[in-house]
Amino acid sequence: MTRILAFALTALVAAPSFAASHAIPQETVDKITAMLTEMKCQMDPDDIEMEDGGYELDDVICEGGRQFDIELDADLNEVGRRAE
Repeated sequence: MTRILAFALTALVAAPSFAASHAIPQETVDKITAMLTEMKCQMDPDDIEMEDGGYELDDVICEGGRQFDIELDADLNEVGRRAE
């Protein structure tokens, strides 16, 4: 039981540093935000995730109130869109 508790505490302490090491550069966030503005869409920048060498944009809300998850490649080209 003590080992499990120690492992759980270690995981909780390490989690923030793991997340920070996978932080998306502000320049990339700004480019994605500008791209979404041109598309008449918006989202919370905290919902941008790195995935498979590209980015997943969760809960993008576009003009007319439609909501999507959008996938971008590493060059910020849209490669997938799924309506929510």
